[in-house]
Formats: sequence, structure tokens, C-alpha cells
Amino acid sequence: METTRKAKKGAAGRKASGPRKKSAKAGLQFPVGRIARFLKKGRYAQRTSSGAPIYLAAVLEYLAAEVLELAGNAARDNKKT
Repeated sequence: METTRKAKKGAAGRKASGPRKKSAKAGLQFPVGRIARFLKKGRYAQRTSSGAPIYLAAVLEYLAAEVLELAGNAARDNKKT
């Protein structure tokens, strides 16, 4: 008894075994790869570790979340949407 599977088309049929983005691996929304590129291109140092763009993305994401939270609280206090 052989069972055959139909190949689904589109995003639902793709396997998730492809290369995972660094941001998703680190659980971040900010682009780790782009930050790594900017660190290399900006020549801030001769060499940078592989953890540097991840750490920087996490810090930037945290700061953005804090600012957005404060802005949301201020908007709610002033009855703005």
C-alpha cells in the first residue's frame, strides 16, 4: 500500500528547511544581516565578531520598543489615536 502525496504550490507547500534568517534565529524583528553589512561597510573596526550585529540589533529593537511604548502612553493620555 503506497500512499502518494500531492505537492502543494505556493508558500504553504515549501519546506522550512531552507536557510533561516539570522533575525528569526535570534528572535528579533530588526534586520541582523543589514546591521552586519552596515558595520562592515562603515569601517568602524577592522574586524567585528559574529555576535556584534545580533547584540546591536537587540539593543536597537529594545530602544525602539521603549520609545513606542512611551509614545503610545502619551497618546492615550492625551486622547489621541
